[in-house]
Amino acid sequence: MVKLYSLAVLFRKDNGPPQLLKAAYDLASFGFFQRSSIQEFMAFTTKILTERTQAASRQSVKQNEYMCHIYVRADGLGGVVIADTEYPQRVAHTLLTKLLDDFSARVESSLWSEGNAACAAYTGLEASLAKYQNPREADALTKVQEELDETKIILHNTIEAVLERGEKLDDLVSKSQGLSDASKMFYKTAKKTNSCCTFG
Repeated sequence: MVKLYSLAVLFRKDNGPPQLLKAAYDLASFGFFQRSSIQEFMAFTTKILTERTQAASRQSVKQNEYMCHIYVRADGLGGVVIADTEYPQRVAHTLLTKLLDDFSARVESSLWSEGNAACAAYTGLEASLAKYQNPREADALTKVQEELDETKIILHNTIEAVLERGEKLDDLVSKSQGLSDASKMFYKTAKKTNSCCTFG
């Protein structure tokens, strides 16, 4: 069964580090005690991939049994969908287009860099995460295929392929201020056991 795990909206100003403005997660399929670490890793990965995606472009990145679909608009507003590998790429990118259009219509661009209450009050992510769990039903409501055809979506096989030459995910994890010690330990343990629940 196809699954959407996470939706996020970020803002990257002048190629600086992206700010996570709002995110929604559906982690019910993971063990209760793993969820907080998995959520932290999804947020961490979301920021890395947004930072490594050029403005006005899209890409999809496969990592283990997950797919991360990223779209960064020319104005620096970006979105990331994390789903399983069965989730249709076209539907994920359609969702990103609609989501960012809706976010920018409801939250003024002058507020994006602040990550303030207006961003936190935006409820479109939760609604979209629920609605798009069934891509066939959601896809009947969306008709932006022409826009997607105009924009080439770059597909990468691993997160490492997106990182700059010489960069390693392990190093980024260990240096990250956004991950708790428990999440870093979870990453190391999951990597050693090659666990199906790793998101890294």
